[in-house]
Amino acid sequence: MPHRNRVTPYGDIVASPLRCDWMGNRGCLHRDEDIVRPWNGNRWITCVLEFRGWVAPKWEPGRWTALFFHDEAVAFAAGHRPCALCRRADYLRYCEALGTKGADDIDARLHRDRLDGSSARRQKRLHTMSWRELPDGVFVVTDDGPARVTGDTLHPWSADVGYLSTTERPGRGDATVITPATNVAVLCAGYALS
Repeated sequence: MPHRNRVTPYGDIVASPLRCDWMGNRGCLHRDEDIVRPWNGNRWITCVLEFRGWVAPKWEPGRWTALFFHDEAVAFAAGHRPCALCRRADYLRYCEALGTKGADDIDARLHRDRLDGSSARRQKRLHTMSWRELPDGVFVVTDDGPARVTGDTLHPWSADVGYLSTTERPGRGDATVITPATNVAVLCAGYALS
């Protein structure tokens, strides 16, 4: 049975058999092998699965909780950014695309963008943008669930299998966007997802 450590585009942490290409961190979220909080701090990063022979500890008491993402588009939608250590080149490209430096400022901005409501009842913040203005890699809300925008198509996404059959991207009107505004700005500025 899979552990509850996979992250959806909405930022939810679920149990899923889906193979993941990226790992993430939001602080220590677990007790034993159970997720007991959605985040602990505002530094939400995306890491490689292995770095210089080091593999992240999993479920160690008092240590950060290893989370997993299907791909970087899902991590961006959930509100994560590249790690400044194991993904240094990607982090620098991210900073350049955003036009800022300093992880603390970026993390504070992302935290404001990804959560809505009072601290006791915070939920994923959604926003609207014109379908025509959406860059590739952004996740949007559709009748079939979350979907990644790529060119003129939408790729619906499922926590069980990943991407499903493509559908056509609407040519006009507004989309409800899942990816936080900061990460949308990074994609609009030309950051290419890994």
